[in-house]
Amino acid sequence: MSGIRGSKKIRVGIIGASPDRGWAVATHLPALAALGGAYELTAVSTTRQASADEAARRFGARHAFDRAEPLIEHPDVDLVVVSVRAPEHARPVRAAIAAKKDILCEWPLGVSLAEATELAGAAEAAGIRTAIGLQRRLAPSVLHLRELIAEGYVGRLRSVTMHVALPMAAARRPRADAYAADAKNGAHVLTIVAAHFLDTVLSAVGELESLSSVVARQFDEATVIETGEVVPVTAPDQTLIAGTLVGGAVVSGHFETAKRNGPVLNCTFTGTEGDLVLSHDLSLSGARGDGQPLQPIPTPERLSWIPRAGLSDDAHQIAQLYAAFAEDLAEGTSVAPTFRDALKLHRLVDTIAEASAAGKRLAWKG
Repeated sequence: MSGIRGSKKIRVGIIGASPDRGWAVATHLPALAALGGAYELTAVSTTRQASADEAARRFGARHAFDRAEPLIEHPDVDLVVVSVRAPEHARPVRAAIAAKKDILCEWPLGVSLAEATELAGAAEAAGIRTAIGLQRRLAPSVLHLRELIAEGYVGRLRSVTMHVALPMAAARRPRADAYAADAKNGAHVLTIVAAHFLDTVLSAVGELESLSSVVARQFDEATVIETGEVVPVTAPDQTLIAGTLVGGAVVSGHFETAKRNGPVLNCTFTGTEGDLVLSHDLSLSGARGDGQPLQPIPTPERLSWIPRAGLSDDAHQIAQLYAAFAEDLAEGTSVAPTFRDALKLHRLVDTIAEASAAGKRLAWKG
């Protein structure tokens, strides 16, 4: 990427810009601040006017709303950012499409393949530009991983092994996350954890050819920490896949939530000439030849399109997404993941669920 171009700032309105907590304040707002001249935060909305006013004051937005619709319709907003819970994505996305505004929506696009298909189709018909929050594929180290594999660092890729285990969605969970206990809300181990990390890895190694899977639920109920309320759990907490890539490499993955102690994130790439490992902080290590210890592999500065400047890993990845989107708008490129990419990942999620339900290996047609 040659840098963010274009003389006109992209004016951003963020839906879900709570001043005190949430994904937007942790990532989007610091990312936009780091991007400087390419973007301008002009509007925020939350569900309460007082919190919207505070967010606007704290982050320098001119407009604050207690509903999404006036933000979407405001002439000072070019790009609508939807940063709310998954079951709340569809309504503002539909409204932004109707208003012919460009959209950046968090993953997942919808709570189901049907909803995602509707939204992606409507956006394409409206001729707007879209981006989806699959930002890990644009992390500098993941971009470097893709280059190393393409350049033959490991030789012919033989296997990819993933293990991701997170201490979330357990038998006791905070009130803010209780909604995810219902599978219909589309925010569980398969749709969030497995989907995010499969997208990250597949962006570097290429397409699946076929897969089998197990999608399981091990909790019947969960207790809300703040209130003691017991809620039924219908969402799965375990996903396992086994499959092959188009090039013949074997793929295995275990994605789980409700881990009691210490998160795990480890991806190993084994080839005929060497090995690479993507660790929990997305740092890379590797070795070539036989019997060699893994050594850290620095990421080239050219792959950090935005300086880190104190940004967290998550905020820097979001900044990379914004940088790619701005470049796409200015240059007509297609670097940032779009609703079309979201729809493809939704289809993969459904194929994994279908393979588990059917108890058989299924072809993946991309």
